[in-house]
Amino acid sequence: MKAAVFHSPGNIQVDTVEDPKLENDRDVILKVTSTAICGSDLHILSGAVPQASNMIMGHEFMGIVEEVGSSVTNLIKGDRVVVPFPIACGQCFFCNHGASTHCENSNYEHYGPNGDLTDEKGGALFGYTDLYGGYAGGQAEYVRVPYADISPRIIPEEMTDEQVLFLTDIFPTGWSAIDWAQLQGGEVVAVFGSGPVGLMAQKAAWINGASRVIAIDPLDYRLQKAKNVNYVDTLNPHKVDVIEAIREMTGGRGADVCVEAVGFEPERTMLDKMKATVHFEKGSMKVLDMAFKAVRRGGTVSIMGVYGSTYDNFPLHRVFDKAITIKQGQAPVLNYIDKLFDLVQNNKVILEDIISHTLPLSEAAKGYELFDKKEDDCVKVVLKP
Repeated sequence: MKAAVFHSPGNIQVDTVEDPKLENDRDVILKVTSTAICGSDLHILSGAVPQASNMIMGHEFMGIVEEVGSSVTNLIKGDRVVVPFPIACGQCFFCNHGASTHCENSNYEHYGPNGDLTDEKGGALFGYTDLYGGYAGGQAEYVRVPYADISPRIIPEEMTDEQVLFLTDIFPTGWSAIDWAQLQGGEVVAVFGSGPVGLMAQKAAWINGASRVIAIDPLDYRLQKAKNVNYVDTLNPHKVDVIEAIREMTGGRGADVCVEAVGFEPERTMLDKMKATVHFEKGSMKVLDMAFKAVRRGGTVSIMGVYGSTYDNFPLHRVFDKAITIKQGQAPVLNYIDKLFDLVQNNKVILEDIISHTLPLSEAAKGYELFDKKEDDCVKVVLKP
C-alpha cells in the first residue's frame, strides 16, 4: 500500500509499504477514505518531537472496515467509521475513569507515571512516535486499529467524510478546552492561535454560551478565516498590544477564559531561539505566558497546544497571584465524541468550513510543506488515499 512515511526531520515521503495485518482479536483493518494533517504532526516533521525510525504518520483518519478480529462484535466489514486519535483499551483504571488518553495498556514499552521527556508517557496515539506506542498512523491506504471494540464510531452513509472527519481529534480537542473551563454563559473567551484547533475552540465557545470570542494570531489570512467561519473578533499581535486590547474589551479585567492553541513552536524571533538554546528548552512558552497575562484574576487557561520540554522561567508567581486555574492535556475524545457527533448530525455546528486544501495521498509531502510554511493561505489539509 501507499503511506506518508516520516524518514527524518523535514523528510516525509509517500512510500510503498506492507499492508497492515490483524495482530490481535480486538483489531480491525480499515480502508482509509479520508485523513488529515494535524498541527502536532508538524512537531514530528521539525524534529522537535523526536522519532528515530521510519514511521507512517497521521492520527486523524476515517474509513471502511475491511477485516474484523474475532472479538470485535460491534463492527462488521463494510461499516464506515471515524477513529479517535488516542488508543484506549477500555478496561484499565484510567479508561474506566474517563481518562482514556492515559490508558495503561496501549503504550506497551513507554508507559509510566512520571510523564518524562524521553520515557514514561501516557497512552498510545496513532502515528505519533515510538514514545507514544509506535503504532502506524492513518495517512495511508489502510491502517490497523487496535481495541476496535472501544473507539471507532459508525457514521451514517448520508454524511460526508468532511462533515465528520474532525471528530477524530481537533473538534474534541477544541471542545475540551472550553468544557474544562466550565462556562456558565456570558463569558469572554480569548483563543490564542487560529489554526485548526483554535478554530474549533472558537466554535465550541459559542455553543457553550460565550458572549464574546476573540481570536489571536499573527497571520491575517487565518484571522480572516476565523472571522468568516466563526464570526469572532480578531487581534494580530504584530499590529496591536494583544494583552491591552483584551483588557480594553473586558473592562480592564481580562478574558474569563484563555485557550492556548499554539504550543511550543510559535512564531519566534532570533532572540527567542537563542534564549531557548541557552536554557536547554524546546521552542518557547511565549504564547502561554501571554495567555496568563490576558486572563482575568480567577480565570481559566486551557492549554491545548503541545509542550515538549521544561521551562525554567515558568511564571508561577503570576499563576499564583491571579489564582488562575490551568487545565491541559491530550483531549479525552471518548468522553465527547458521541455528543459532538449529535451536534454535527443535527447541523448545530459545521466543521468542514476550515478545510483549505484537499489533496491525494500521493501529494502528502506537498500538503505538509503548504501547512508547515503556511503557504497558499493553508489552514487545514485533507488527504484522500
